[in-house]
Amino acid sequence: MTEPSKVLHVRNVGQEITESDLLGLVQPFGSVSKMVLLRTKNQALLQMQDVNAAISAMQYYTSVQPSVRGRNVYIQFSSHQELTTSDQATQPRRPAGDQDQQPNRILLVTIHHPLYPITVDVLHQVFNPHGHVEKIVTFQKSAGLQALIQYNNQQSAVYAKSLLQGRNIYDGCCTLDIQFSNLQELQVNFNNERTRDYTNSSLPNEPGRSQNPPGGNNMMANVLLQQSLLDGNIYAMPPRPAGQIVNFQQAPGAQPLGYQVPMTPSAAAAAAASGGTLPPGVTGTNERCTLLVSNLAPEKVDADKLFNLFSNYGNIIRIKMLHNKPDHALIQMGDGYQAELAVYYLRGTMLFEKRMEVNFSKHSQINPSQDTHDYSSSNLNRFNRNALKNYKYCCSPTKMIHVSSLPTDITEVDLMNHLSPHGNILNVKIFEANGKKQALVHFDNEEQATEALVCKHATVVKKSTVRLAFSKLSNI
Repeated sequence: MTEPSKVLHVRNVGQEITESDLLGLVQPFGSVSKMVLLRTKNQALLQMQDVNAAISAMQYYTSVQPSVRGRNVYIQFSSHQELTTSDQATQPRRPAGDQDQQPNRILLVTIHHPLYPITVDVLHQVFNPHGHVEKIVTFQKSAGLQALIQYNNQQSAVYAKSLLQGRNIYDGCCTLDIQFSNLQELQVNFNNERTRDYTNSSLPNEPGRSQNPPGGNNMMANVLLQQSLLDGNIYAMPPRPAGQIVNFQQAPGAQPLGYQVPMTPSAAAAAAASGGTLPPGVTGTNERCTLLVSNLAPEKVDADKLFNLFSNYGNIIRIKMLHNKPDHALIQMGDGYQAELAVYYLRGTMLFEKRMEVNFSKHSQINPSQDTHDYSSSNLNRFNRNALKNYKYCCSPTKMIHVSSLPTDITEVDLMNHLSPHGNILNVKIFEANGKKQALVHFDNEEQATEALVCKHATVVKKSTVRLAFSKLSNI
């Protein structure tokens, strides 16, 4: 086994996975000083601040399968002890003007196509969620409207740059082009609409200019800011950990990037029950409940099997197999958060030797019909009771299946006989919890475990209807 290193090697990094996604995996354990994405190899190298941070991440992911955008990734210590210049040369070349930039706590921001007014207050709303902003200075140059943003530390500036580069403050305009400044400290003499020192509120307004003069662009900016407040768009839940970012829903010309869309009620409850956090990459703001599932094996998959799989992430209302597209199905989940969890954890899952695609549907719901299966009143829906507890157990398909509601006289041989037609079983362990028989079944790979779950959940063993779910445990 490779000796501990502050450089982590991540495999199975799909093209859909971004640098921000990878940061979200490891930043809870410490800051990331360097990153190399090896796109052609579907791999990445992340250098943590020290060996202890890397060890903490590895210890956590030994028992929890890391997953990004529904794809399982695999983390191990790298054989590199340090990322060097030659290692980083494998990254795509940066645009001219971005070469040889040294990370700094001060960012130089150019705002392209500023069709709406950009004040220090707007910029503070955009940048402050990613770290403590100390000072902001805005000015007009030949390149256009520019700003200097000073954070209280370099890590926050690096993180904000990685998340916000190229994003629009408003829909279709006010695009952010971010570089590191070579300044060491911003000098701010006045607190007004162009400059602000957030560490010194006693600074005066610039002589002859009030902080909020009537009329003009400032009034327009305030109107937009106040409208966002009235619309409830300021995110008021506990802050998310580093690496999580909302995919902001941007109404044309009306919703700033830094304004975080409120979570749905079930997402807010799930976050509160988990210490204010959601899985990295899950926003909790989605309201679309219906999913389009494609690339299925139509000769092997039916509505009940899809129910068995998708009910791990929320209640199922209706399922409709599409006769004109036999490898497609529509699934209506209980709410938008449950639908988002299903997309996040199941996209790209292998089922019956086919890689399943899961996306949000353009349909808001599935209307009842003869070819629609209704599960709204099914007692097999897992989230009617103990919903918050079930949210904690949500994960991508794993090799480990948890079996509950077992008969008292069940044996390991009984379980082997019941589940082995779907794959090679490495180990079975029967145990008792809260006076009820339960079991863990370890399959050779995730696809076999997934097939066992979709085929044998809610089946009868010795007159008991057993329930199957994925377990986060990596071994028995």
